Amino acid sequence: MSTPPPDTIVNIPGMGTISWNDLNKVAQRDKYLKDPVKWIDERLGEFTWSKQQEILRSIVVNRRTSVQSCYDSGKSWLAGRVAAWWIDCHKPGTARVITSAPTGDQVKAILWHEISRAHSVGKLGGRLNQTEWWLDIGEREELVAIGRKPKDYSTSAFSGIHERYVLVILDEAAGIPKLLWDAVDGLLSNEECRLLSIGNPEDSTSEFARECKPGSGSNTIRISAFDTPNFTDEYCPEEVKARLVSRIWVEEKKKKWGESSPLYVSKVTGLFPESSADGLIPISWIRAAQERSLAASQSDPIELGVDVGGGVASSTIARRTGPVVRIVHKDTNPDTMVTLSAVLESLKSTGASRAKMDYVGIGHGAVDRAREISKDQQIKRETPQLAINAGKIIGVEVGRTAKDKEHYVNLRAEGYWSLRERFREGNIDLDPEDEDLAAQLSAIRYHSSGGRTQIESKKEMKARGVASPDDADAVMLAFLDVPDESEDDWYTF
Repeated sequence: MSTPPPDTIVNIPGMGTISWNDLNKVAQRDKYLKDPVKWIDERLGEFTWSKQQEILRSIVVNRRTSVQSCYDSGKSWLAGRVAAWWIDCHKPGTARVITSAPTGDQVKAILWHEISRAHSVGKLGGRLNQTEWWLDIGEREELVAIGRKPKDYSTSAFSGIHERYVLVILDEAAGIPKLLWDAVDGLLSNEECRLLSIGNPEDSTSEFARECKPGSGSNTIRISAFDTPNFTDEYCPEEVKARLVSRIWVEEKKKKWGESSPLYVSKVTGLFPESSADGLIPISWIRAAQERSLAASQSDPIELGVDVGGGVASSTIARRTGPVVRIVHKDTNPDTMVTLSAVLESLKSTGASRAKMDYVGIGHGAVDRAREISKDQQIKRETPQLAINAGKIIGVEVGRTAKDKEHYVNLRAEGYWSLRERFREGNIDLDPEDEDLAAQLSAIRYHSSGGRTQIESKKEMKARGVASPDDADAVMLAFLDVPDESEDDWYTF
């Protein structure tokens, strides 16, 4: 029997009259609705590997799917395809997609960028902007997919959404607050609705961590870096492999962070780090500091913190402007005079009022040389600014007695606890791209010694497989409160 022309009208029981072309579209929709792997393959011409296929099939049969994933596993790429599949494979006007991520940039630049790509590649219906998908439904246009950051949502904002098929996607789900999770629950009122929560498992106290636990009602899938095609024998096109976490990246993070670092556990193994009662700064506080944007005023102090590595570890300079701190220099040159030159150059370029340099061990010689430069009469005559900048370098012995010696074992403990309080109060702004600093800060532990706070030593950190906190030490020194005059004996000037 020959195939009728596309515009042939047929009568289907339960559907009424419909064109042959539209009937084929319905059949195709139904086929793909049960097989999103095939939809991505045939409609988009794109490849999915085994763990991605496991996630896609889970969404078909489970109301809630949670994915705790390593770094660069293609999770946002996949979430974008899931959103596009959901809208394309349901009858127009019956489905809705609601998406969120912790920040507006994550919503627009990551998740909705991938939704837009899928829409373009598949030549799907309707029109998109950075956070909305509009589709023609008969004679009107409807909003069928929307992306918002958590602050734009509330429980009441979801009250008018009553479509039969609702898909909620929470990307970077560890950063989604409880209020939004509570609001999402109201959308999952019937068995045909779906929730996909996906992200790095960083914060073991988060709602995402609870969603991933047994008994939550969610089908949880874990993706370790070692599950990805660059670490297995699974076939995968080279262009796809190039977008996934690499062996060299994992080795770099193993050396930089250490295998027991909370960020290594999360970003490499795809596990939630164990919640440590003796962790100094919770990862959730660190992420909040990376996400906030604080303005430094003209009256805020500009100060440098310097940790000297001497080639054994990195020499790091942190610049603090009021509450805003950034790493501005790192090197592994063993010559401490090279480090001193970098500090002097940073003082000149930033206009910092002083640089607080670790005076213990390797840093001793650099501080002493700075003192000599500041007092050298010939240098004062010929290059007075150099002498002035050298005089701004303060040598700090963090192992000496704390100012508040009743509560802290030494100055290092006092400085780090003060830094911790900045995170707790929301009075610090970190570079959102600086994962090395985040890893170091999250790995530091403390304990009580005779009723006083003590920060674990670098030797203790090394013994448990954690890298030296050079960047974190520099940040601590940048914020450390030290007098301008040498009237106390716990620091050297």
